Amino acid sequence: MSRSERLFDLIQSLRRHRRPASGQALADELGISIRTLYRDIATLQGQGAPIEGEAGLGYVLKPGFMLPPLMFSDEEIEAIVLGSRWVAKQPDQRLSAAAINALAKIAAVLPDDLREDLDASTLLVGPPAAAMEGIDLSLVRQAIRNERKLGFLYRDAGGAASERVVWPFALGFFDKVRVVVAWCEMRQDFRHFRADRITELQATDTRYPRRRQALLKEWRATLDKPRGS
Repeated sequence: MSRSERLFDLIQSLRRHRRPASGQALADELGISIRTLYRDIATLQGQGAPIEGEAGLGYVLKPGFMLPPLMFSDEEIEAIVLGSRWVAKQPDQRLSAAAINALAKIAAVLPDDLREDLDASTLLVGPPAAAMEGIDLSLVRQAIRNERKLGFLYRDAGGAASERVVWPFALGFFDKVRVVVAWCEMRQDFRHFRADRITELQATDTRYPRRRQALLKEWRATLDKPRGS
């Protein structure tokens, strides 16, 4: 177990104790020596964790403490690296750059042992499939965040084109395609629009009349129903 994992487990152990826990009880629970426990508590206190108590009296973590987000387990590090590397290879250039920047920011402030784990991650992402869509997906993501309507020309699988005004609330990322999930004003129903069949995308300043969380919940309840485009 790395030192960072040990500190993380100590914080979690203190969270489970509502009353002061003796140093020996904590050490036994974590499978470490009492000497190591005292050293780890001092380290956490030095990093700002509000741990009260002392040897012989017991220790307690004050309520409301938010665990520093930079204390990750080995599997959490792997998940962060793998996810960021996957996003970094997507055709959405702004999202790709954001993933690279986010990973660099995390690496810059990680403890040395965790930074080494991050740099040495052996979970790799293969080359992305060729991007087919010709629209700026950042406009779609912004419309979803701001709950704004989108207008575009959409071609179905047979090539028939139609003008659509939609309320976008989700964006699905698949190996070869991106899918905009939205309420379609023309169909008066939920629809899935492949981004590679969208052209003439127009962002608007018009807020749609529903909250995206409500649309997402309602859409999830209909996933077992067959739908067209």
